[in-house]
Amino acid sequence: MGHLTPTLLAFFTPSSGASPNAQEIDSLYKIVLVIALIIFFAVEGALVYVLVKFRKRKGAVASQIHGNTRLEIGWTAAAAVILLGLAILTFSKLASIQDPPNSGPNPAVLGEQNNLLYASNTRKLPPNGKALEITVIGRQFIWQFVYPGANEKDGLGAPYSYEEMVVPTDTTVELDIESEDVVHSWWVPELGGKFQAVPGYHNYTWFKISKPGVYRGQCALICGRGHARMIATVKAVPPAQFEAWLARQKQLISEANLAAAKARAKLNAQTGPGAVENP
Repeated sequence: MGHLTPTLLAFFTPSSGASPNAQEIDSLYKIVLVIALIIFFAVEGALVYVLVKFRKRKGAVASQIHGNTRLEIGWTAAAAVILLGLAILTFSKLASIQDPPNSGPNPAVLGEQNNLLYASNTRKLPPNGKALEITVIGRQFIWQFVYPGANEKDGLGAPYSYEEMVVPTDTTVELDIESEDVVHSWWVPELGGKFQAVPGYHNYTWFKISKPGVYRGQCALICGRGHARMIATVKAVPPAQFEAWLARQKQLISEANLAAAKARAKLNAQTGPGAVENP
């Protein structure tokens, strides 16, 4: 029974949040769920009681009741109070869901692109304005994650990865979500709500993971035949390990660019049949 109860709860509730915004969503969901269950069982219990107590009996004449004004006003007022309370609770949590907190003491991964970040009505920044920005690009049928570090001259050479996003712990991560083809939906349940990736439009969200771990998600909007394969993984690692990984990604991209430049130079140098046979 001890193992069964958590399983049943997990069936009715979302994954517990690994980021502050996801934790607020999770707690709000559970509060609403508990209130809804209390109302459900109270109504169903009253219904069963009435069906049993006032069931048809031989020789009994049912009372002809056409209404009860006090009762009707009472349950209407009770429903209004419950809705008002839920609305107040929801709005009280919105700031914690939308507004990202400051990162921990980890300036090394934040310094190189702080001046590129800006706030707007749709994009929230931490109070100190420091965050690690990652661009999330949806493509049929794969997620690409582009990190800061592009060349200042041409804007190229930024490190990137596919399917797996690697981030440092205790760091506020800002996501700039976009799409290259059709509408997708970015959703890692343990890191916050769903955000659509729309061609020609930028959507923003954030998360902050305190401990190393792996969090899995998937495109949450049907985007074509390969939709089911469009998975996303977020891997949180200590800051030093993240910096080493990012440096390695930059090195791999630099080596690939160098190899491509050599191949282009060799191709351009070819003349005659060789230029056709070895494109």
